[in-house]
Order: sequence, then C-alpha cells, then structure tokens
Amino acid sequence: MSIIIDNVSKQFGGFQAVDRVNLEVQFGSLVALLGPSGSGKSTLLRLIAGLEMPDEGKILLTGEDATHQRVQDRGIGFVFQHYALFKHLTVRQNIAFGLEIRKAAQTKVKNRVEELLDLVQLRGLGDRYPSQLSGGQRQRVALARALAVEPKVLLLDEPFGALDAKVRKDLRAWLRRLHDEVHVTTVFVTHDQEEAMEVADEIVVMNKGRVEQVGTPKEVYDHPATAFVMSFIGPVNVLPSSSRLFQGNGIESVHPEVFLRPHDVLVQTQPNGSTAPARVSRLLHLGWEVQAELTLDDGQVVNAHLTREKFDELQLEPQQRVYVKPKEAKSFPIYYSI
Repeated sequence: MSIIIDNVSKQFGGFQAVDRVNLEVQFGSLVALLGPSGSGKSTLLRLIAGLEMPDEGKILLTGEDATHQRVQDRGIGFVFQHYALFKHLTVRQNIAFGLEIRKAAQTKVKNRVEELLDLVQLRGLGDRYPSQLSGGQRQRVALARALAVEPKVLLLDEPFGALDAKVRKDLRAWLRRLHDEVHVTTVFVTHDQEEAMEVADEIVVMNKGRVEQVGTPKEVYDHPATAFVMSFIGPVNVLPSSSRLFQGNGIESVHPEVFLRPHDVLVQTQPNGSTAPARVSRLLHLGWEVQAELTLDDGQVVNAHLTREKFDELQLEPQQRVYVKPKEAKSFPIYYSI
C-alpha cells in the first residue's frame, strides 16, 4: 500500500502540530519520520492511522481517500513504544488477539501464530506471559501481533525508545531483516538519527510541524537541504564565516555561519600556509575513533574526529600545538536552532 499525505495540517489548541505536510510513501518501503520532540512526527503517524483527524488536507491509501475512514477499515497495524500487550494473556494469545476479534477460523489462527513466532524468533516462548519476557522480546511480540492480521501498512511509534542501547541496536538490525522478508509498507517514528540511518530506506526529517527534507540516509547526511537538517543529523561544528579556519583555503560564504562535520576537519602537526593554528584542549578515546577538541587562537572550539590510525600517526597530546583546515564545509541562508 502506498501512502500520500496531501497538504495535511493538524492543530491542538494554539499549537500547530502538523503544518501543510506533503509526503508520499512508496509501496513496500521502510520510511523513518525523524525529528526532535514536538516536531510533529508522532502526530503525523496518528493521522495516517486514523487515530487523529486532520484539520485540512487529505490522506490517500493506495490512491483512495482515507481521510475520514475508520481506523479498523484502513488495514493498518500500529505498534506503540510501550508494547501495550495484554498482561493476562500469553504470548500466543496476544498474537492471536486481532485474528480472534475478526472471528478467523481456529486452524488459521493457530497456523498464523506459529508462523509469526518463528518470524520474530520467539519459538518456544508462546506459553509465557509478558512479565516473563525481556523488553526486546515484548516488543517483538507487539510487532507479531500487529503483523498477525496481515496489515497493508505497519506504523511504529518509537518502537525501541524504552529499551537499552544494546537491545535497541540488535532490534534495529532485526527489524530491517524482518521488513525485507515481509515487505509491508512501514513507517516508523524516531528521534534517534543513528536508528533512522541504519534502518530506513528513506528518511523524512521534520521540524516544527513541517518536512525539512526527504531522502535516503546518504542524501540527507551528505547533501542536507537546510541548516536544521545538517545540525540534527550527525555531529557538526557551527562557526562564524569570518573564522580564521576558512581563510585561504577556498571556502567562502556570504552567510554568517558555516557548518563543518568533525570528520571533515583535517589536523596536522606542521603549518602549510592554508591551516589555522590551534591547541588540543581535550582528547576523547571512543574506541573506534578519537575525538579531539581543538581551541583556535581566537577562542573558538572545533571538534575533530580522527581514525585510530590517524591519531597514532599524529601522536597528539593535550595542550599540543596543531594546525587545522576544513576539508569540506557548508553554509545555508537561515539557521534554525534545535
């Protein structure tokens, strides 16, 4: 099922949660709605599900106007952040719930439940209750329950937000594999940039109720459309365009601020005419890389990310004098702070 959001707005009192959003989700894709709290991403998800009605605009599912269609008629599976499992029902009974409400034949219910237990890797746990499962297992039960009725669209509202980092990472990889098996059109909400980059085919970056950019993870990271997108997705240094760092190396801007990724900061131990002097203020060893906090002579602080190999080559020490220059930087007409 494809989804088209056509000039949709939603207001709660004086708060504009969704502001004239236009968006198309292709059939069979896995799309992330990414943004900070209050950006409108969860409201947009609820509008697609029919849990909220838009003040204006239309929602089309497979080309048909579903704006005022009942939730149960939309063919949508919804998974909440906090599982919403029935505590008094076993795993099997939770998964079977939607099918039994639809009065499906018992043979079909049994076969579908066993199929899903295999799919979500919970074989052998069907007779347990939610309280006997880990957080990651409970979330997989919630996904299986949503998939049981064979929805045309699967909507996930921050599905891994309540889990610890290790479980969250494992489930992200599992969700991607699951989607590749079932090919259900899936939209999930997250404020975690890494999660969106790792799982989604396409990312919809939202801010203050509007869509800032739609693109693949590579597109939104390498070619951000706005200052907000660059600020929100991945670490960034924001410096005045007059900074000594940008003089003499071909980076010019008519805009007041320049955005520079830490991995685009080149660090050397000797000057070469296009570098700016700096002092190593702090070194953070992050295992796979080293983050160097550098203070320029004018007091501005720049973060640089170095590979372990590069760090070993430079042999940096705190308070050491170094020379830096930007590899690539970007500027935008307007900067929206986050």
